[in-house]
Amino acid sequence: MRVLDSHLHLWDPEILHYTWLEGPLAWLFGRTEIEHARLERATTEHSIFVQAETIEDDFLDEVRWVAGLAPAIGVVGIVAGARLDRGTDTTAHLEGLAAEPLVVGVRHNLQGEPDGLAVSAGFVTGAREVAARGWAFDACIRSSQLPEISRLAGAVPELRMVLDHLGKPEVGTADAPAAPTMEWVRDLDDLARHPNVCCKLSGLPAEAGGDWSPAQLEPFLDAAADAFGVERLLWGSDWPVSVIGPPEAGDPYANDDGAPMYQPTARSRWADAVIAWADRRGHDVDAILWRNAEEFYRVGERRTHADAREERPRRGILGWLRGERS
Repeated sequence: MRVLDSHLHLWDPEILHYTWLEGPLAWLFGRTEIEHARLERATTEHSIFVQAETIEDDFLDEVRWVAGLAPAIGVVGIVAGARLDRGTDTTAHLEGLAAEPLVVGVRHNLQGEPDGLAVSAGFVTGAREVAARGWAFDACIRSSQLPEISRLAGAVPELRMVLDHLGKPEVGTADAPAAPTMEWVRDLDDLARHPNVCCKLSGLPAEAGGDWSPAQLEPFLDAAADAFGVERLLWGSDWPVSVIGPPEAGDPYANDDGAPMYQPTARSRWADAVIAWADRRGHDVDAILWRNAEEFYRVGERRTHADAREERPRRGILGWLRGERS
């Protein structure tokens, strides 16, 4: 089974700067860590790296860092960080990104931005510049922002856009599941009317705080399939954000107090859950796991080759699990 993970993060707090990392996420997640999180059922596994919200001054450095790792870990495309509301500064930044051949899209993380920014004149101008370069735009928003993103899609119909994490609906937990709300379904349907927009089946485990079950999340997958059609759905792991939660059964490194921690099998569990759901519904699994992302990000001609470079030992999440936390 081949998998093109449409939403993979990597980060290194020693060389790049982040303001939001804390707890189990505040560690190195790089080459060694993703190798230990490979999908159990994948015979071929590539990925799209999505910017990890470094500080703005590090956006280009992040791209270069990931590009250096890409051949060894199977990254075939990079969605770079960008501010689309900066006028001439946006133009200059996009020109800098254009020099990096792995860049296939950008993300201006909108989930914490004020209402109206995504449809402001400056942002729309920046979005048109992204489209003119043939790149895609990742829309990371909260569910309340879905109508605004729909307006952006209408204002820039030439921009290929993908909704990250189904718009982050409230999903509850495995023991206390929340059903899709009428408002979220309505707004998702409205966004899907724009043919330039796709949707990532990603991020729901994180919305559940890592405490989720397939049965709990399948109604949200059904709503996405009904709205967008299978041909516009992309599977994404949202690793490592979506693999933090209660200790997994049998984990020898589990916290005694049950505090949230890294879940070693969660990436494969999420892939298995989506595969099982798609099989039962008669959906095209290869399209969801590979073809749709390949076509959306236009990475069909890209291939990676592992190299033999050695990394110096680093204090990544694997060391944290083994108690090397001083």
